[in-house]
Amino acid sequence: MTISYNWLCEYLPEPIDPTQLSKILTSIGLEVESLEQYEKIKGGLAGLVIGEVLECNPHPNADKLKLTLVNTGGESPLKIVCGAPNVAKGQKVVVAPVGTTIYPLNGEPLTMKLAKIRGEESQGMICAEDEIGIGGSHAGIIVLPDTAVAGTPAAEYFNPYSDWIYEIGLTPNRMDAMSHMGVARDVCAYLTHHQGEARVKSPFNNSFKTDNKNTPVEVVVENTTACPRYAGVTITGVTVQPSPEWLVNKLTAIGQRSINNIVDITNFILHETGQPLHAFDMAAITGNKIIVKNLPADTSFVTLDGKERKLHQDDLMICNASEGMCIAGVFGGAKSGVSESTTAIFLESACFDSIRTRLTSLRHGLRTDAATRFEKGIDISNTVNVLKRAALLIKEVAGGEISSDLIDLYPDPKPRTTVAIKYHYLKKLSGKNYHPDKVKRILTALGFDIVKEGLDELMVEVPYSKPDISIPADIVEEILRIDGLDNVEIPTTITISPAVEKIGIKENLREKIAGFLVGKGFTEIVTNSITNSKYFNEATLNATVKMMNNLSAELDVLRPSMLESGLETIAYNLNRKNNNLQLFEFGKTYRTKAEAFEEQEYFCLFVTGNNHEEGWRTKATAMDFFYLKGLASSLLHWCGLNNIHFEEQADQSGTIAVFADKHLLGSLVTVSAEKLQAFDLKQPVFMLELPFSQLLKAVQKKKIVYKEVNKFPAVQRDLALVVNKSVTYAAIEKSVQSVKLPKLQQVQLFDIFESEKLGKDKKSMAISFTFSDDSKTLTDKEIDGMMGKLIQSFEKEVQAEIRK
Repeated sequence: MTISYNWLCEYLPEPIDPTQLSKILTSIGLEVESLEQYEKIKGGLAGLVIGEVLECNPHPNADKLKLTLVNTGGESPLKIVCGAPNVAKGQKVVVAPVGTTIYPLNGEPLTMKLAKIRGEESQGMICAEDEIGIGGSHAGIIVLPDTAVAGTPAAEYFNPYSDWIYEIGLTPNRMDAMSHMGVARDVCAYLTHHQGEARVKSPFNNSFKTDNKNTPVEVVVENTTACPRYAGVTITGVTVQPSPEWLVNKLTAIGQRSINNIVDITNFILHETGQPLHAFDMAAITGNKIIVKNLPADTSFVTLDGKERKLHQDDLMICNASEGMCIAGVFGGAKSGVSESTTAIFLESACFDSIRTRLTSLRHGLRTDAATRFEKGIDISNTVNVLKRAALLIKEVAGGEISSDLIDLYPDPKPRTTVAIKYHYLKKLSGKNYHPDKVKRILTALGFDIVKEGLDELMVEVPYSKPDISIPADIVEEILRIDGLDNVEIPTTITISPAVEKIGIKENLREKIAGFLVGKGFTEIVTNSITNSKYFNEATLNATVKMMNNLSAELDVLRPSMLESGLETIAYNLNRKNNNLQLFEFGKTYRTKAEAFEEQEYFCLFVTGNNHEEGWRTKATAMDFFYLKGLASSLLHWCGLNNIHFEEQADQSGTIAVFADKHLLGSLVTVSAEKLQAFDLKQPVFMLELPFSQLLKAVQKKKIVYKEVNKFPAVQRDLALVVNKSVTYAAIEKSVQSVKLPKLQQVQLFDIFESEKLGKDKKSMAISFTFSDDSKTLTDKEIDGMMGKLIQSFEKEVQAEIRK
């Protein structure tokens, strides 16, 4: 929200220093994000001075230059070389002496220096309009009236408009502060509480009256739910022309473009009071009738920007007797707007339903100032007052007469919200014991009316300008922000009650996994849960949660899997030459199930590229499927899980199921070439995907057992198995587990060898076995017995031959 300091001060009892005002605004919850000086003429004409040309002679070395002697009110006149064709003796001019910085209309700032031009000294410059930013002419120097006094600062003579501009970060519920008067009301409440009585200077007066009734307009509101109040008045004999300077200055300072005097008044009122208005050209109101209604779905309507739009059946329209003229509360139509030929207008001031207005605005992508006000709620009680003020201002700047009775259709007046607050509740929430008189003074200053007062309770009526206030906690917030959070004393003692942590195990597991992976060189990512439907096939989209009001075409569904958002991150990095990636993420996926929605939390790993950069001692090693498999095994062991094994999924190419203690935990995925091509990825990507709830459940089942460190040495034996090439290491692991040797502590594959000498379609797998007993040192006989059982199992289960 942009607020003008000069404009705001018009409603305050006394001007406040801009910096001090900034502190007050932030204190009352209107956080000032920036405070910058605005200058209509850049530089504010600082350093420029009015001068009188005492002499004007031809330059001896240049036909088009003149040597002038200019009185600027100093001790001695300035010698200035001037090339303007209209310079002459006796003129009053604008001078930029040496050291002055000027800001040309189209160019870079220029600081005047003592110079020699064609051999003659020049002590400054006599300025044209465009050279100092006050106009666009460069035909010659500025010649001022004879009444101008030499030596007068140009800033004092021209008095260029300057201002201080606040950018306020409003929370969505603060619609009451979306105008200069709304901000002024809060500032005055602060001043009343901290300094003494302060009232907003109201711009409203009682001078409105109808001049004649020559141009009546009939108004019919068919949809009173979408338009609970509609007011309007006819003004004839207006002259559409550029706005007066005061109006242009105010609007330009807050970033609004001046259009014409009629439209500018509606924009002025919007930023003054927060009430959107709309002016219709009377020539477009056929039948002198306005109907507020919904038109059939897919009705074509051309808006003010020249685009043809298809209306939704819920879009409320302002229509004449035959067609739509305006999308109510959102955007005007191409045919009914004010133009240079307009001589009579119908001025509308209405209240439109906030939800319907927002939906219409989003449907058509029209985020207008009017729509943002209506969607947050406006002060329905101020509709007519604002209309009267706007009509009088239009008469002031455009002439004309009020040529109809003021129309005000308000069939079901909205009752004021009543809220009761107990003083002990106020103390409980705020942490401060407020005197009832202070509470009443703050609330009254904010526009609340005291309805009932008890010993420990206060009942108030909420002003229409604060539609967000409905419960006692809202009243506490109003009191706190006006009093100031800094004024709540910090207690000398703090009492807390121990709480039972219900999510501790889950968060601890996440922290444990993240710490492990970061130590392995991984980086945690957080990706958007909203993604692009083009990534998924039709079968997946049938069960996908679709966005109803997506802000862009690329973000239209909630992700059904973690893969695509991870690949987006990888593609982003690869496009910037960051080719070696180890990423992990905790996130959620979303699906529809019957008529309900289902969300599931996942833990994912992504690897691609090399696991380290190539150095002079080591070569870079590519991260492949087996790298991720080993990492997954280490991670699950780190989480306390045992009996980890992997099984190939026959129905899913490139997917390996991950098990721990015979429970399915998730899968290892080699991303398909088709999916890689969709993201323009040219290097392989591997993914571990585990539903986090399943992992958490498996970890919770494991009991933490403490035992003494084994005092006896472990014994290691190696075995080379010759098997068919089709035999996987998973089959070897399964064969080992079937023997059930409690003293077997570890099995490790350390070499694979293939050669024609082994036989056709044969390979040798070298495996290390580690044995240990907690109660004694194992003998060779015991170890040989266990190795014999393993050999028998290998020969039976995988038809292995023992390589001597």
